[in-house]
Amino acid sequence: MTSLRKNIAEMTAYVPGYQPEEPESWIKLNTNENPYPPSPAVVEAIREEIGRSGDSLRKYPDSASRSAREEAGLLYGFDPQWIIMANGSDEVLNNLIRAFAAEGEEIAYVHPSYSYYRTLAEIQGARVRTFGLTDKHELKDFPERYEGKLFFLTNPNAPLGFVFSQAVVEGLAERVQGMLVVDEAYVDFADEHSLELVRRHDNVVVTRTLSKSYSLAGMRLGLAIAHPGVIVALDKIRDHYNLDRLAQAAATAALGDQEYFRECVRKIRKTREWFSLELQFLGWEVIPSQGNYVFAVPPGGKAEWIYEFLYERKILVRYFSDPVLAHGLRITIGTMEEMEKTIAALKAVR
Repeated sequence: MTSLRKNIAEMTAYVPGYQPEEPESWIKLNTNENPYPPSPAVVEAIREEIGRSGDSLRKYPDSASRSAREEAGLLYGFDPQWIIMANGSDEVLNNLIRAFAAEGEEIAYVHPSYSYYRTLAEIQGARVRTFGLTDKHELKDFPERYEGKLFFLTNPNAPLGFVFSQAVVEGLAERVQGMLVVDEAYVDFADEHSLELVRRHDNVVVTRTLSKSYSLAGMRLGLAIAHPGVIVALDKIRDHYNLDRLAQAAATAALGDQEYFRECVRKIRKTREWFSLELQFLGWEVIPSQGNYVFAVPPGGKAEWIYEFLYERKILVRYFSDPVLAHGLRITIGTMEEMEKTIAALKAVR
């Protein structure tokens, strides 16, 4: 196709985690999905939105997603004009690049972290720069003044699970000339967050997803919190009906049921600590995690072999061929029963 843009023809597509055809027959610990169902209030809200006749579905949804933005504002303590709802947080990440980085301009992120940043930048035609990590999980060779258009910081880090302290994040906000995007996809499983930095620094954007802690990966829901001028810009370039009626109803109900949310998070954090200790008893090296997953290194460096070993037993975990990550496995925290079965399988490794 001679008319295809050169950067699209040459780029490598992002490869998401494997989705088996019959997921119910697997212990699925490879894509950081929540093992518990969403709040009953979400199911009820969707049913109510559909109604007996389904008549509401023939009408366009609220373009501004006002009810969800208002609910998020109440929860996080921001006026709704500081919030935008999105078709998954990936939509916000994409639109941030579209809004701030023209073709040929630079964006940067930490390697390893969410590699989809590169894909989104390449679609736009932006240049990509990465910064590595030291053995102590500190940024390596980061300049006193970073002059790129956007710097993406996944916090907690995925796939490693550690967190950058808020002092470090605020220091980056002061050193980044463009926008600092704090991708908090897993922050609900962590001990601290960066929302207050949005108030103090007009170049800080915090993105969140409802896929993980709210069990809504199948609904594709996310949001961003930033100064109103940034939100206005993002509003200009998003699809004008980016959230359908059912997604808006689900988001509003999920954010509103904090009691159910907190209980799900509590169970996952408790199981995460138990599973981490069990892996250590088996001789694995486990990075202390603040996400709903752990990154762990097996004794003897047999990560790919153990991935295959578990796969044969219908236990899916995530193995990365990237040389920086190939020594370990990222393992999602499922139910206690699922993690007990995983530990039992690992005990059979010889």
